[in-house]
Amino acid sequence: MSTLMAAADTGLKIDWTRMPTYNTIMSLAAGAGLLLIVALGFRLVNGHPVVSESWALAFGVLGIILFTTGLHMTLTWPLAGQGFPFDNIIFGEPSLAFGVLLLAASFYLWKRGTQFDTEPDRERTAAVLTGPISVFVFGLGLACLGIAAAGWKYTLFAAPPEEPISGEFADHPMLEASFMSGLYVLVGVGALVFPALLRRRTKATTWIVGVCWALSGLAFLAFGALNYFTHIGLIVNTM
Repeated sequence: MSTLMAAADTGLKIDWTRMPTYNTIMSLAAGAGLLLIVALGFRLVNGHPVVSESWALAFGVLGIILFTTGLHMTLTWPLAGQGFPFDNIIFGEPSLAFGVLLLAASFYLWKRGTQFDTEPDRERTAAVLTGPISVFVFGLGLACLGIAAAGWKYTLFAAPPEEPISGEFADHPMLEASFMSGLYVLVGVGALVFPALLRRRTKATTWIVGVCWALSGLAFLAFGALNYFTHIGLIVNTM
């Protein structure tokens, strides 16, 4: 009864029957994808054995999740007409792009069907990634920086008071905006440096990409998991 009364007293009302709200699984999958890319790169750089089929399965699972949810969110414009049209750009399009890239990586690793135990295998993989696809990765890095800038300027990531935990900071909208924008900066910087890493593979480029994507991956993974609680609470409080 107290929950229903709280929901009735809240000022914000959202028609959840028309609001796709699955950036929980999107954040979880994106975080896991970034972490797996760093882990695979670490194994390749340090000469550890890599069973390509296992990584192909992992990238394929995450790629399917991000592709399907990202595609649906991208094509659903605007989101429920409730003042969230920018979510299509902020969450939908990057998830769609990342999902397609993971699916492409999964297909390549599955097709190879061998362990990357030799230097020629590693060199061939680097040559493939350094090809035309690196232009798109670089462009996505620029897009992430654009999203981060918009997040700071318009405080797009601020949670409403009705959302548990995050809503406690509703009076400080720049706090969550800075947190989320900072994550996009990390992803963007890693994407911008990634083509240079494949071409030169210096300690500096390896460190920048690894740290940026590892930190952002952990944050997106944890944030997505937390949102399973906060978003359920938001739905209950705004029905």
